[in-house]
Amino acid sequence: MNNTSFTPTGIKTQVPSGARTSTTHNDSQPAKRGSTKRTKALRDLSETTHPSISLERATIETAVYREHEGKLPAPVLRGLFFKTLMERRTLYLGDDELIVGEKGIRPQNAPTFPELCCHTMQDFDNLNNREHVSFTVTEEDRRIQREVVIPFWKNRATMTKMYEALPEQWHLLFEGGMFTEFMAQRGPGHTVADGKIYHTGYLDFIDIIDERIASIDFNRDMDASAQKAELTGMRLVCEGMIILGRRYAQEARKRAAQTSDPIRQEELLEIAYTCEQVPAHAPRTFREAIQMYWFTHIGVTSEMNNWDSYSPGKLDQHLQPFYEADLSSGRLDREDARELLECLWVKFNNQPAPPKVGITLKESATYTDFCNINTGSLKPDGSCGVNDVSYLILDVMDEMKLLQPSSNVQISRKTPEHFLHRACEISRKGWGQPAFYNSDALIQELLGMGKTLEDARESGIASGCVETGTAGREAYVLTGYLNIPKVLELTLNRGFDHYSNRKIGLDVSDPTSFTSYEELYTAFERELRFIVDIKVAGNNLIEQLFMDTMPVPLLSVITDDCIQSARDYNSGGARYNTSYIQCVGIATITDALAVLKKHVFTEHTLTMSDILDACAADFEGYETILDIMRNRTPKYGNDDEFADRILREVDDTLQSTIAGRPTPKGARTIVEFLPTTCHVYFGQTMMASANGRHRHMPLPDGISPEKGADRKGPTAVIRSAANINQLRTGGALLNQKFTPSVVAGKHGIMSMSALIRMYFTLDGHHMQFNVVDRSTLIDAQRHPDQYTDLIVRVAGYSDYFNNLDRALQDEIIARTEQDL
Repeated sequence: MNNTSFTPTGIKTQVPSGARTSTTHNDSQPAKRGSTKRTKALRDLSETTHPSISLERATIETAVYREHEGKLPAPVLRGLFFKTLMERRTLYLGDDELIVGEKGIRPQNAPTFPELCCHTMQDFDNLNNREHVSFTVTEEDRRIQREVVIPFWKNRATMTKMYEALPEQWHLLFEGGMFTEFMAQRGPGHTVADGKIYHTGYLDFIDIIDERIASIDFNRDMDASAQKAELTGMRLVCEGMIILGRRYAQEARKRAAQTSDPIRQEELLEIAYTCEQVPAHAPRTFREAIQMYWFTHIGVTSEMNNWDSYSPGKLDQHLQPFYEADLSSGRLDREDARELLECLWVKFNNQPAPPKVGITLKESATYTDFCNINTGSLKPDGSCGVNDVSYLILDVMDEMKLLQPSSNVQISRKTPEHFLHRACEISRKGWGQPAFYNSDALIQELLGMGKTLEDARESGIASGCVETGTAGREAYVLTGYLNIPKVLELTLNRGFDHYSNRKIGLDVSDPTSFTSYEELYTAFERELRFIVDIKVAGNNLIEQLFMDTMPVPLLSVITDDCIQSARDYNSGGARYNTSYIQCVGIATITDALAVLKKHVFTEHTLTMSDILDACAADFEGYETILDIMRNRTPKYGNDDEFADRILREVDDTLQSTIAGRPTPKGARTIVEFLPTTCHVYFGQTMMASANGRHRHMPLPDGISPEKGADRKGPTAVIRSAANINQLRTGGALLNQKFTPSVVAGKHGIMSMSALIRMYFTLDGHHMQFNVVDRSTLIDAQRHPDQYTDLIVRVAGYSDYFNNLDRALQDEIIARTEQDL
């Protein structure tokens, strides 16, 4: 590769030998990752900087609200705040950067969102002092929170209003670990970019908004004033985005004038040139396209603390036209493009998820903000979407080995084997990326949810952990996790919860009075419907609260139909609206019901009292019963029809009880199977289970089998998992664990590829791998200082093993090591 730099005109000029960084690892810092010295340095800074909080956003927001609250409609107030934030916020432009923009005032600096969750001073102490997922909180931060933020936001925050409005029964179930609530500390906005920002600048969006405002009929349309307010808020955020770009252009030119380094001066002038183009105008080059996305990412995630982070979707397909044009013109070569992507990867990794506390932390105990990149998806015409940038992204993913962004590959029947093999080659290196998604199944799932074939193909993606949606067209909101096996626990304990030590559920009957399995299962269904009714009613109340008080005008601008309908993203303005409930622990309840059905009601090996007494004692003194539960009962994950028939029944029950329920903004509810880290928390709230699981032990993740229950290999696991009708879900997460020797060599790659292909022909939604042996994990637990770089797949994301608390480490260690 030539040693070259960009000029503001985009034409390459020669620079002194050695000024441009090497793409090899044979330099002075061979242990650092990155294809150039620049990206090595940027990655190192990202990885060695401890996360901290920033009160700048909260301070600016408080000032705007103090002046304008009650004087402006909510959308206008939110738009004005965003514009003011872009005018006043600190700009970070680091040494060696080519892509610019941070959510905080520096890398790894997370803003707070007091309009959603106003942290207490105790929260700040916990954030600063806790062992895992901590954030540095300075004394000045504490002063601002105490004197400025809390006095204004304590009673205004949506979390405060939400908890005050939700009924007592909701709180009883919530505090008992029956379900969680995503909107407690974050906002809706599980959203992904489509291609519009690559051909539409924010000045263009303003023109579209102005045209829509001019069309409002104030004589005949009774919603005219509300429409004007929504569109005015959207216009203000577009102005804010343009201001952000222009400020960065000015800052880069100022830095260029101050530096004596001619190479850095050229780079700074190119940054200025780029930021003068985007985001005001549509991008023209590969670099401008990346910067356009990144400015939009920073804007969306600064506007509101979305669950989950904004994602770029089909990044390879969005960037490919720019890549081809720049290669043809000589503006860049492959290594230039790779370096720009590596700079983008660092930017993603610089953004820790905003600080969480309490149950919200327990359900998602990670810095990861779940930004997910889809590579290799089907194209809008249904053909294979693998292209040159797809392989470039795989190379960057492999080289950078960063937790963020989460990366996946979509595999269809049309995917080239070489692409699948390259992805498996990266996956078997043992850090959990990329995950594998069934592109054909995603399309079918979206069609089943009512999307058009055109929209499903154009923008069908996976995001967050494993969730399915249409990029740029849909508001698909995760509302919280549901503890399925605890429903059975309440059924068997007449609604009494041993975790909170009070009655929180229905008393459906004395379980010892059940004379048939069908009677037991009917009681379980009654308990489930009671709990889901309360959860959904709470969801609807919370959704209405966000509709009334927390519009997101920027997210609305870049989501199809919001401008035309003059309705906010949070109020049903998107073309499609979906509400997800994430079910956890389906393997545990399947195995527990199998014990009850086989041994209590079919073979009469045990009585219901035997089961209840053994679980109450955590099996101490009941070793024979524990042996029957664990070793003499069919288990999910073994391609056993007895267990799999129960699995199908539970799946059908969840669908009939949850799916299709309407919401205030016109969404309908969909079932998902994913846990993040909630399977650990849910397990901690439970007694021992009838399948032989000890009290307080974690539940299985996603649709993975119970630890140690799957004894017939990975092909049996996938055949069992396929009994869940995954095409009617919004996502189903399956983890598999292998030792490195099992997937070594060419045979290992072929075996992994064949397993994925086999599962996807069975309509499996997703599969991911941990490739690490148990002895390594145990040693890492004992000697964490020797394994600072060890990354494992947790659920729908990867994390450093040392960042996990002990219970989650133990859960990962206990997962079955499969053989192919």
